[in-house]
Amino acid sequence: MKNIKFKGVKFFAVVLFLYITLFIINGEQTFSALQTSALIIIKLLPIFVVVILFTAIINFFLKPEHISRHLGKNSGSKGWLYALLGGILSHGPMYVWYPMFVDMKQHGLKNSLIAVFFYSRAIKLPLLPLLIDYFGLIFTVVLSFYILIGAIVQGYAIEHIEAAN
Repeated sequence: MKNIKFKGVKFFAVVLFLYITLFIINGEQTFSALQTSALIIIKLLPIFVVVILFTAIINFFLKPEHISRHLGKNSGSKGWLYALLGGILSHGPMYVWYPMFVDMKQHGLKNSLIAVFFYSRAIKLPLLPLLIDYFGLIFTVVLSFYILIGAIVQGYAIEHIEAAN
């Protein structure tokens, strides 16, 4: 039991203290804020469940050597391609991906590929037809190309910064 770490306990204590203080100052608005927070948490709960399940599935099926081989230090251009495609195909809010990447990083995922993934998320497949309709095919292709180039540049920048440290 001594090795259990309670992350966020200090933050929770500060938030709790602030809510108690605010409740003393203005109980009605504080209660309204708590209700709003509860509604937001209820909306986010399904997302958290999906993230936990997705992370559990990844941990079950993907062994550290798989992640290391495809997205680790020696993954080469294949890792960069997987990160680009993964970013383009991914959906939902970005913060949903954070816990999964923390877990995958512990198994060898490179920071540069995380940057590539997040940068390439700017290309939204469901919105491409709308983008083409509003701005035309040439603009959409050129913009998407520059986003992908930017993703690679960001990844290489992270890689070089880490190598310098």
